[in-house]
Amino acid sequence: MWVLCLATLFFIGITHWVYRWRNPSCNGKLPPGSMGLPLLGESLKFFTPYTSSDIHPFIKQKVERYGPIFKTGFAGRPTVVSTDQKFNNLIFQQEGEMFQSWYPDTLNKIFGRQNLSSLHGSVFKYVKNMVLHMFGPEGLKRMLSEVEQKACTTLQQWSCQDTLELCDATKRMIFELTAKKLLSCDSKETLESLMDNFNSFMEGLISLPLNIPGTAYHKCLQGRKRAMKTLKSMLKERREKPRKEVSDFFDYVVEELSKEGTPLNEEMALDLMFTLLFASFETTSLALTYAIKALSDNPSVLKKLQVR
Repeated sequence: MWVLCLATLFFIGITHWVYRWRNPSCNGKLPPGSMGLPLLGESLKFFTPYTSSDIHPFIKQKVERYGPIFKTGFAGRPTVVSTDQKFNNLIFQQEGEMFQSWYPDTLNKIFGRQNLSSLHGSVFKYVKNMVLHMFGPEGLKRMLSEVEQKACTTLQQWSCQDTLELCDATKRMIFELTAKKLLSCDSKETLESLMDNFNSFMEGLISLPLNIPGTAYHKCLQGRKRAMKTLKSMLKERREKPRKEVSDFFDYVVEELSKEGTPLNEEMALDLMFTLLFASFETTSLALTYAIKALSDNPSVLKKLQVR
């Protein structure tokens, strides 16, 4: 009898849990969509790799079925996905006011608890202004000649090779340039070490968060750990022997850390450096790789650009 009662209560509890997952509470009105399995949601469908340069099939199917804004479940959390350009622009403009950015605990663990995306309010604006000081429109204009020189040198080196893996080669070119601007790093050994760590990091960035030796997620965390150890060592050396003039972003960070009343701390500074290196290592290189492929597939467009 007791066993039957416990089984009934267990069944009712599970049913209620599944119902609450599929029908999350909200003060307003949620967009249409499906939540998938409890906790797991539709993560597996989203993480499924695809070879097309088109929109991810999962997103494409959802948009066709539910429209540009829909609800789903990712990484154990109810999520609203927006593919609407105007609405996304509003979100970015109202960050910290109408909207507040949030990332799953797994991503915060990967990028660091003090990374730029997890900061809010005045601290977020402070760190954002730090980045814009070095990499805003004026800073990027000053970098154009260096970027052009690096690109020309790299293209000459590529022309002497029979074949090359374009994405990896582009990644290396961008990473070397960014590492120099961020860290004044010219050491081939240090660059190779950082790149190896970021490669390990990237292998598990989009994976199930199972921190078990042998899994992609574990390799990702280990890659971050080694990269952060290198950055921490470099920051310690720079703070012990500060330079007279600011020549890279690390110098600027050290200068900010030494100011009285600064909201910046060492953990935040290291997470920021890691995030900026990641941005150059992966996102920029992928965009450039795709641009090169698109130009090679459309010679008429390339010809027009060359004429201009």
